[in-house]
Parts: sequence; C-alpha cells; structure tokens
Amino acid sequence: MLEMGGNRSGIQTAPELAREMIEGAEEAEPNSDGGTALAAAERATYISDGFPIGSLPALPIAAEGEADDEVTGMAVLLDKLSERLAFERMGTRLYDALINKCETLGEETSGGPTLTELQEIRDEEHRHFLLLHEAITELGGDPTVESPSADVAGVASMGILQVVVDPRTSVTQCLQAMLTAELTDNAGWEMLIDLSNDFGNTELGEQFTEALENEQVHLQKVQDWLSDGVMARA
Repeated sequence: MLEMGGNRSGIQTAPELAREMIEGAEEAEPNSDGGTALAAAERATYISDGFPIGSLPALPIAAEGEADDEVTGMAVLLDKLSERLAFERMGTRLYDALINKCETLGEETSGGPTLTELQEIRDEEHRHFLLLHEAITELGGDPTVESPSADVAGVASMGILQVVVDPRTSVTQCLQAMLTAELTDNAGWEMLIDLSNDFGNTELGEQFTEALENEQVHLQKVQDWLSDGVMARA
C-alpha cells in the first residue's frame, strides 16, 4: 500500500516558512568569491591535468605484415569485452539480490516476476559472463583485467545495485532500476556484435547475437513486470 501524507519535503507544505527561507537566502552574502563560472574553471583545470581511467595490458607487437591499426582494433575489442564481462558479473549479482528481496517480501503477484523466472534470467546472465570470459581468453587477453571501460561500467552500475539491495525499496522500485540495467546491457551487446564482425570474427559475432536475443527477452519481461506493478499500485 502506498502511504500518503507523510512526505513533508515539499516547500508548499509550509508557505510562510518558505518565504522566510527565501528571504534569508537572498540576504546572505556568499562566503567565497566567484560562482559557477569559477567552479567550472576549476574543474577544467583538473580535467586538463588529469590522467586516463586505467589502462590496458601491453599487447603483442604486430607480426610482420600485420598493420598497427589491427593491433589497436584488438585493444578496443578487448576493452569492450572486459566492460561487458564486468557488467554481466554485476547483472548476475543484481538478480541474486532481486531474488532475495522477492523471497523475503513474498511479492509474487499476478503479472509480476516469479522466483523461477528470475532464477532463469540470473542463470543466463551468468552464462553470458562465462561466454565473455572464454572469448577474452581465446583472443589472448586476460579476463581478470579491469580495463578502462570495465572500470567506468562498474562505477555507473553501482547506483543500480544500491537501489536493489536497499532494504526500503519495493520490488517495483527494484524493477525500475533493473530496466536501466537491461537497456544498457542490450546496447552493450549490440556494440560488441558490430565490433566482432568488423574485426572479422563472425563466429564470435554469432555467439554474441544469441546472447543479445536472450537479453532482449530479459528486457521485455522486466518492462512487462514493471508496467504491471505500477498499474497495480495505481
């Protein structure tokens, strides 16, 4: 049940006090010189002086007759494979957490996810992780490396995990976060397919296409569950 009346964070709940707060803010003087322009200039300095997030391991020197751009292409492919590996590992953990929440709350309702369905998706995420692990190894890479793109993906997905493991969130709220993860996952597999095919590895592209088809099913299910959950509350 959605509780009404307890949220007092809006300014309209106390209009007189709100006017006093605005007047006080207008009368106060800044405690430092400058404004948003100065803050942007400071950030620009850090950006200019900064260094990249992580790096890739040294790749083998191009064999005789092998162009340097082929080695660069391999580096890009391995970076994105590492990113997808990190995301599929996180995806497995996300569904583990969602299963735990559904088990605890007992929120298996009509139109919502069943524990069996969630377990099936969780297992497919884990199979995708193993597929990527094997692909990186076969290409001569190290699946334990956290590449720059993997680092960024890990940071970006932290908020999703925080929503799902938060003891206060409902299953519907968790599904909203999972929708973000599934949309990102689908786009990531599409990019990997293009990269693999451009690199001439059509066999890998076919395996990734199968994984994308799985993820498209995941996305549709999460969208349906979320829609049903929101409509049930309404």
